[in-house]
Amino acid sequence: MRPATTQFSARLDADLVARLKARSARDGVSASQLAERYIDEGLRSEELPGIEFRPGPTGRRAALMDGPDIWEIVRDVRAAREAGAADPQATVAAASELTDAQVRLAAAYYTAYPDEIDARIAADEELIERLLAGAM
Repeated sequence: MRPATTQFSARLDADLVARLKARSARDGVSASQLAERYIDEGLRSEELPGIEFRPGPTGRRAALMDGPDIWEIVRDVRAAREAGAADPQATVAAASELTDAQVRLAAAYYTAYPDEIDARIAADEELIERLLAGAM
């Protein structure tokens, strides 16, 4: 279900609007949808410096700059917690090339946007189940 929307009016540079419309045509989405995505991602990146958004075959996703996707880190922290780690975040940092600060940043992103990350993790788990079922 799409969240409620509201009208927003803004005056933008004509060249910026032309670039936005050209990009929206290439991506097959409306200019409004593309502008909304860019505004949302920009605000999230400002709220949590060190977060960026990447395109991919399953859509755009939040990631650490020069690091893995946020959902991957959260998945690993959950696995460490389920395995009984006393400090799951420190366990993930020690077992990877991530710093404690990077793992904490991923956790902070998850705290702010849990539905997005939970959906990514669920999609990954579903894919793994389908692949394993097909292999048997």
